[in-house]
Amino acid sequence: HEREHDREISELAAKHSEEMEKLRAELQEEQKHLLDELQQQMAAIHRAEHEQAQLQSQTLHSLELEALRLTLNNMHTSQLELTQSNLRKEKETALMELREMLNDKRAQEVAILQSRHQLEWEKVKEQCLKEKEDL
Repeated sequence: HEREHDREISELAAKHSEEMEKLRAELQEEQKHLLDELQQQMAAIHRAEHEQAQLQSQTLHSLELEALRLTLNNMHTSQLELTQSNLRKEKETALMELREMLNDKRAQEVAILQSRHQLEWEKVKEQCLKEKEDL
């Protein structure tokens, strides 16, 4: 009876040991499966964070480019306005100089014509006096 009891204990111990090994193997398999899932999730999170960072970088780059474009556009507009203003001033100056030059030329021509007129008047006057004397 004692031997049979020992044998049953031995069988139970062997069965217990076998079940423990089986449970350890299942637990290791489950741990491996959970670790694989966790690694996949971590990789997916890493990819998502990387894509998000790239998207933010591209958005920032686009905003910087737009800011540069607007700045350049404003500078170009200011330069055009300055150039137009300078051209307008140069045109006004050139017109004033031309007007002065034409006025000077006109004054000279008027003086010449007055001088000629005076000379002709004196000639006519002399002729008139001469004709009076002749008469």
